[in-house]
Amino acid sequence: MKNRTGEILIHMIGCITFLALPILFRPGSMENFDVFDDPRSRSDFISYLLLILFFYLNFFVLVPKFYFKNEYFYFVLAVILCFFVIAYLPDIIVPFDRAHRPPPPKPRGGGLLMFKVGNVFFLFLIVFFLSLMLKISSRWKQTEKEKLNAELSYLKAQINPHFLFNTLNSIYSLAIEKSDNTPSAIVKLSGMMRYVINEAHHDFVSLKKEITYIRSYIELQQIRFGNTIQLSFTVSGETRGKTIAPLILISFVENAFKHGVNAEENSHIKIEMEINEDKLHMRVFNNKVYKQQTDELKSGLGIENAKNRLQLLYPSSHSLSIVETAHDFTVSLEIKLK
Repeated sequence: MKNRTGEILIHMIGCITFLALPILFRPGSMENFDVFDDPRSRSDFISYLLLILFFYLNFFVLVPKFYFKNEYFYFVLAVILCFFVIAYLPDIIVPFDRAHRPPPPKPRGGGLLMFKVGNVFFLFLIVFFLSLMLKISSRWKQTEKEKLNAELSYLKAQINPHFLFNTLNSIYSLAIEKSDNTPSAIVKLSGMMRYVINEAHHDFVSLKKEITYIRSYIELQQIRFGNTIQLSFTVSGETRGKTIAPLILISFVENAFKHGVNAEENSHIKIEMEINEDKLHMRVFNNKVYKQQTDELKSGLGIENAKNRLQLLYPSSHSLSIVETAHDFTVSLEIKLK
């Protein structure tokens, strides 16, 4: 809303300044000068007013309707028609008073047409190309925005099935074992799915809610694996009033459980989150354990989605470091929060 108000204000200032040009640059003394008493100045004022109208006509109608649809003949025809209207209409509306103020002399060998072209053509070209370039730039920005939104929607659509696969797989394992924790796990999954459905479509969500979602995921994994994991999860700092893109952190946590948990080996996962003023620093560590190589493990879909979303949403306000050794995997992420 503020950006829209600012744009309107800039347009208003630009139009007023443009209309003032024939007065500010009028030759001769400005003493006792009244634009409405001088026919020549009134004619110039109307010309500038018509140029402003042409700017918005070209921007909102001619370029979208003809130029962008490759109907160049009608576009050029309409522009030429507008030029002649701007060149001749002011003097038809405000004819010169020949008795008191004769019209300026015409250039030799020029005729009326060349005289008008010389007075209006330069300004007309400036207005024409300015409106054309601004409209092209506006359309390019809109196209980029739509492309960005489409890509984000695609990435989010990939996140949800990935999340469902991991969590349902966890609950399936509990059900096979006839664990008493199965109902509790289903309740936690229900809460997590509610968060995904209600919040994932937002651009930004409360950081506190996002951390709660991650905590629920970790607790769900603890129910599944019990004491077979050496797990540490700590959060420090103030979350109040801070927001973050939804589901952008969970992929790194999921990855730790995906590659770092095996009931037959020592599994060690350490997750730390530190909020310091407007920055969030997250560190995720897991040791590597043996895993049968499945298509899911090979794809690395979650991490790639997280990288892409970070580039789209935090292009210059995040740093990501992923260090993989033969024995462990460490992710260090810093984000400047909104």
